[in-house]
Formats: sequence, C-alpha cells, structure tokens
Amino acid sequence: MKELVALPLLSLVLIVQLAIVSRIPVLGGYADLMLVTLAAWSLQDRVETSWHWAIFGGILVGWSSALPWFVPLLGYLLMVALSRLLVRRIWQAPLLALFVVVFLGSLIVHIASILILRLTGTSFLIADALSIITLPSLLVNLFLALPAFPILRDLAVWIYDIEDEL
Repeated sequence: MKELVALPLLSLVLIVQLAIVSRIPVLGGYADLMLVTLAAWSLQDRVETSWHWAIFGGILVGWSSALPWFVPLLGYLLMVALSRLLVRRIWQAPLLALFVVVFLGSLIVHIASILILRLTGTSFLIADALSIITLPSLLVNLFLALPAFPILRDLAVWIYDIEDEL
C-alpha cells in the first residue's frame, strides 16, 4: 500500500509541474515541484519508502525532460540520501532540515544539469546559469517547501496509520 501511493501522487505532481508550475517563470528559473515533494516526504519520521519515491520521481522527471534520464534520478537520490541522514543522525527540527535539504537538493540537481549540458556541447556561461536560473529556482523551491511539508506529513500519518490498523 505504501509503495502504491507513490504512483498516482507523483504522477499528479509531475502533471501539475509540467502544466502549471512550468508556466510561471521567475527570471529564468522554475520551481521543481517533484524535488520539493520528495524532500518533504523523505523527512517524515515514519516513512520507509522514500527511496522508492525518489526512483519513481526521478524516472518520471527524466522521462519528461530534455535532460538525460539519469540526471534527475541521480539528483533526487542524492537529495533523499541527505534527508535520510539528517532524519536519522543529525537533526530533530524538521522545518529547518526541510530548508537545508531543498536548498542542497536544488543545488545538486542544477549543478548536475549544468555540467551535463556543458559536456554535451551547450554553450552558456556557468555564472549566468547559476544567477539567472538556479538562484530564482532555489528561492521558489524554498517558498513551495512551506506548504508541502504539512501536506505530506498528514499524508504520511494517514498512510502509516492505515497500515498499522491492518
């Protein structure tokens, strides 16, 4: 049950990201709703399926973007690894951990994308990409993290309470 919730929810997140969120640019950057969703989900205490969600979300975003499929998958897996490390070892302040994970996850995904685009021959200045695309995307992702965390916390409580009753 816990793994099956990822299929429709992350598909809906991808549809909202492609249809609505991608139409609202901030300078040259866009929000990464999948990244925010995966960060908020993986920071929940009771969640055991964050790796499944990261793989499925990375494959969905890789399939729908022009980047090679492994770039979002690798970025999301690294972000989930960081968030699971924070949950288990370091932090007990979930909102602060969410901001750190979204911040570092956005940087990881954007830097990986920039490096892959540079390796494939796209000509642009890295400083321009960081200032015009990455920084605005980072701010929008941090802004979207605020409502995403309580929504996914309630979803995690609901899913894991149903599993406990069975």
